[in-house]
Amino acid sequence: MEQGSLKGRTLFVTGATRGIGLAIALRAAKDGANVAVVAKTAKPHSRLPGTIYTAAEEIEKAGGKALPLQVDIRSEDQVANAVTQCVGKFGGIDILVNNASAIQVTRADATEIKRFDLMYEINARGTFVCAKLCLPHLIGRENPHVLTLAPPISIDPRWFAQHTAYTVSKFAMAMLTFGLAAEWKTECVAFNCLWPKTVIQTAALTLLPGIDPLRCRKPEIVADAAHAILTKDASTFTGRFCIDEDILREAGVTDFSGYAVDPRQKLLADLFLE
Repeated sequence: MEQGSLKGRTLFVTGATRGIGLAIALRAAKDGANVAVVAKTAKPHSRLPGTIYTAAEEIEKAGGKALPLQVDIRSEDQVANAVTQCVGKFGGIDILVNNASAIQVTRADATEIKRFDLMYEINARGTFVCAKLCLPHLIGRENPHVLTLAPPISIDPRWFAQHTAYTVSKFAMAMLTFGLAAEWKTECVAFNCLWPKTVIQTAALTLLPGIDPLRCRKPEIVADAAHAILTKDASTFTGRFCIDEDILREAGVTDFSGYAVDPRQKLLADLFLE
């Protein structure tokens, strides 16, 4: 493995058809990585960009190898089949990125039970299922990592007051990752969380009323931070709650203006952060 590079490594990325998931996949592809594009969208959506096939095409153009896999991570069988196909195609799995997530920032009276179930089946259960089924292939690899897009855990009431159901589902992703880091530390499989310091311009913005997209950053900042984490020593860097800007500052980045959608605008802090 090249120092600081993901060349030849195999990533299993959930929700990789657009936004942060696709940006992480493309950053890895620039190194020459293999990427399993694990997502539900196989046909063009009327309101959302990207499919597993368009993402795979972008990954190949960026210098990587891609395997598009239509998967609903709520299904254990579909995830298991995708893991088998990924291992068959690329010879193993080095990195799991738990990016897929469902969001609805509403209070209990406005949160339908089916939407509640969706958030917990994708956010909490999906994170666990993917980790559990990838683990046998991660153990024993040269530098195995699991990275989950989840925030630092907080008990500040303000993060619960307007959307308890969503908040707990995201903290569940974080707690599962933290717990798995402890479970698998002796096997040197790293489990870490990553969260953006500012709101990121993605399709999810349509579900966050009142957000000005010009006051956001681009997904590439999260992708660059993910790359920095995934190239760290898995035996020592684990069980962390990372913030994208902090990780990049540690890596020597001082100018973040290029990540802004509009550098003239004041950036909005993301949810769950002070």
